[in-house]
Amino acid sequence: MTVRPDYDVIVLGGGAAGLICAIEAGKRGRRVAVLERAARIGKKILISGGGRCNFTNIHCHPENFISANPHFAKSALAAFSPADFIGLVERYRIAYHEKTLGQLFCDGSAQQIVTMLEAECRQADVRILTNVIVTSVEAQDGFVVRAQQNELRASTLVVATGGLSIPKMGATSFGYELARQFGLKIVEPRPALVPFLFNAKDRQHYSELAGVSTEVVTSIGKQRFREKMLFTHRGLSGPAILQISSYWKPGASVAIDLAPGRDLTETIRDGSRRYRSAWPTAGLICMPRLHGRTMPFPNSSITRTTGR
Repeated sequence: MTVRPDYDVIVLGGGAAGLICAIEAGKRGRRVAVLERAARIGKKILISGGGRCNFTNIHCHPENFISANPHFAKSALAAFSPADFIGLVERYRIAYHEKTLGQLFCDGSAQQIVTMLEAECRQADVRILTNVIVTSVEAQDGFVVRAQQNELRASTLVVATGGLSIPKMGATSFGYELARQFGLKIVEPRPALVPFLFNAKDRQHYSELAGVSTEVVTSIGKQRFREKMLFTHRGLSGPAILQISSYWKPGASVAIDLAPGRDLTETIRDGSRRYRSAWPTAGLICMPRLHGRTMPFPNSSITRTTGR
């Protein structure tokens, strides 16, 4: 790999964040290089949104972000809003559509978004280098980045290497290790935007519902999400589960309302003996149909409730 030794900015990571950062720096006249360890940029972009890339949300606001510093989201969205990215997508004539709750997806492939970002990099004279394995970073009158037998220098270093979410896609702890090297405080990483897994007993009990989805309300404390939930072969997924997972901590309980806005206990709330024997049947009758199937509750799981 032969490169110019001097850059104003070196961006580590060729994902969505790194590319947007590089593009904006390039537009400001900075000499920018993006170093990506994979063979191509934007690998996670390509799998997002089921391959159609859910590239933004028209209802995106600072309060939608989980952060110890809520003011960061305010300044970030003020500088570059969802409308700015939508305008970029429209300039490239990428067709898109809105799904539930303001989510925007490409009509075609997520590759269109990657191609757009590559084109923006070219226009901003951003150099993209792939298959680059960074071995060390040092602060020497700026930053010195060593990769294989090469040495790159820049006055500014941006670390956009991502987290540990998808190791199969090449995710590593490099960014955390680099932050620790330079004395930066690390907020303890924990899973977020992830599915929930059944234990062996529940997996066997609910396996027949794999592939079924229904609208639910998931909640932890005061945090609630009303979206779709999907039964999988291993557990629960779908937007409602992925969203609430960001608020879950070990030992906490997640409440799932399978019939939001409906009162399923109205006819049996008095608890009389003649109604108790009918609870399992009543539950199956009242439970919303899940694409032709109903939720199979065993008798042992039916308990009297005084709630909704």
